[in-house]
Amino acid sequence: MNFEIQKRSLLSVTQGELDGLMILWPAATLPDTAAKDPISRLLAGACKKGDFELKPNCTLALYAHPEIKARHVVVVCSADNTPAAVRAAMQAAWSCLKSFKIKHLGIHAVGECPAHSIQAALVSLAEATYSYGTTLSQPKLRSLKQVQVSLASVQADAVDSVAYAQALISGIEVAKEWANRPANHATPTHLAQAAQNIATGRSFKCEVLGPKEVAKLGMGAFMAVAQGASEPLRFIVMRYNGAAAAQAPVVLVGKGITFDTGGISIKPAPEMDEMKYDMSGAASVLGVFKALGEIRPSINVVGLIPATENMPDGLAVKPGDVVTSMSGQTIEILNTDAEGRLVLCDALTYAERFKPKAVIDIATLTGACVIALGAVRSGLFSSNDPLAQEIFQAGETSGDACWRMPLDDDYAEGLKSKFADVANVAGRAAGSVTAAKFLQRFAKSFAWAHLDIAGTAWRSGAAKGATGRPVGLLLQYLVSAAKTTPQKSAKAKAKVKPKSA
Repeated sequence: MNFEIQKRSLLSVTQGELDGLMILWPAATLPDTAAKDPISRLLAGACKKGDFELKPNCTLALYAHPEIKARHVVVVCSADNTPAAVRAAMQAAWSCLKSFKIKHLGIHAVGECPAHSIQAALVSLAEATYSYGTTLSQPKLRSLKQVQVSLASVQADAVDSVAYAQALISGIEVAKEWANRPANHATPTHLAQAAQNIATGRSFKCEVLGPKEVAKLGMGAFMAVAQGASEPLRFIVMRYNGAAAAQAPVVLVGKGITFDTGGISIKPAPEMDEMKYDMSGAASVLGVFKALGEIRPSINVVGLIPATENMPDGLAVKPGDVVTSMSGQTIEILNTDAEGRLVLCDALTYAERFKPKAVIDIATLTGACVIALGAVRSGLFSSNDPLAQEIFQAGETSGDACWRMPLDDDYAEGLKSKFADVANVAGRAAGSVTAAKFLQRFAKSFAWAHLDIAGTAWRSGAAKGATGRPVGLLLQYLVSAAKTTPQKSAKAKAKVKPKSA
């Protein structure tokens, strides 16, 4: 999909050569029976007859109207032009058009439409039109190719918002692609190849470490998880250098368990296929780097992905085994299904070498977080109040919301072990918090945050599939951080050119 934005009146939009046209009409705006454009007159008549109400998500569909060049027209009422209202309105409007072959779509917002609302509209449209097809013999291809956004008044931030939305959608769909792939099509080696393909160009670097290099680093916890898998582990190090070399980077650490059987503590069979999504944290890092390559913000970012399967082989780690992490701390593995924190703890230790401004790990870590927050908000844990606030605000701005959870020291009591420095699990109570407390032990030398995305990274049931979250939150955080970080050397700002998502 390619996006463009134009300054056009509602009358002008009705004369555009389009397959489909969506009109976002705010509930507070009364249609005028004497207006020059046919949409306003038709809407006024429909309101008078009771066929259209100025209530959120109410729609009016037209076909082949003689005064309008677009074949299909849908007017949808949005509560207002806030991002949340626009997202809901777009979903309602597309439900009227999705059965038709729409290649060239126009979206016109009546009244003032803030930049973030334009972004929300395009992301919502991309979500509605996305379909996975990599492993299908006859994939359903997206028919929509061109989207024209029109406003009565186009400000500079609106133009930037369209370019940003283009990059964000590109990143979200990379994350969806890799999370949706079956585990035999998304092995650690496949993830490493994807990272190398994304991290190309002057501002990027990518290094892939194998079992020998990881052993040399002393990543005993990561290796313990991988030792039961025949697929070799990969430790992926991606770098985006958008600012001066002296500027401390933000490090993103994505959990890359490409399939999680639970190991010896094996999971029950129902819905185990969904454990291909256990690398959604890694997929989000890939997606963020894809988007960074398009918007080129002035910030340095490092992406770390410890990638492996968790399998119940004869060589697999056993409950009660004690391993030594890269930090030197010993860990008693009481449950091999709590493997995500084991691969992450070594990656957090590795992150120290970058002297980071901040480190954020992203993981489908605990079912307990699903119970606590459901599928609406990701769980946010942090030992640094300013960082936590910045991440929370990025979630609110992007619509990819999170919620801060507690990290009281008392929660760590259950992690005590008689046979090692720490156990990898505590009891069932507050499971998402105790998992975060485990990770916190390995993140004491930098500002750290942990995002538990177990409830938000994918959907089950009839709508089964990856959501691409939290790419939106992470990208918003990085862009905001780039704007507020003083630059030590002047750099020309790259012009953003729309690309296919």
